[in-house]
Amino acid sequence: MSEATIAKKAALVEEVSEKFKAAASVVIVDYRGLTVDEVTRLRKQLREANVEMKVIKNSILSRAAKAAGLEGLDEVFTGPTAVAFSNEDVVAPAKIMDEFAKEAKALEIKGGIIEGSVATLEEVQALAKLPNREGLLSMLLSVLQAPVRNVAYAVKAVAEKNEEVA
Repeated sequence: MSEATIAKKAALVEEVSEKFKAAASVVIVDYRGLTVDEVTRLRKQLREANVEMKVIKNSILSRAAKAAGLEGLDEVFTGPTAVAFSNEDVVAPAKIMDEFAKEAKALEIKGGIIEGSVATLEEVQALAKLPNREGLLSMLLSVLQAPVRNVAYAVKAVAEKNEEVA
């Protein structure tokens, strides 16, 4: 191999390693058997959620994972591998991949990385079942509003009772 090729590969390993470190979550899939149309639709859904999907050689992925301090991913870096990186939403790549795998049986989730920790297939699927960031925030907001709403109802009931007495 020429020095230029080695330098390009080293730069790619470094780039992927940085993506692993910076990502809120990463989902690793086997895309073998997907049609061009299916891959296009999947990439479109991921792009709309600000998730980047790349097809990267397993040797590069393996070296990048080691450089990022991630152990235990060698068994998922086999066969055709695509990787979805999300820097913002932890749930988005898992949710999109899981939903798409239900419709396109050829897509197989192999594992992932959740906030810097290696995740198994089961952990990625459990993450996919969680609501997205907006859903979690709306749940939190409704929980925070409940006590205020209850106080308002109590004050209104007391005011109505006082009006009836008067």
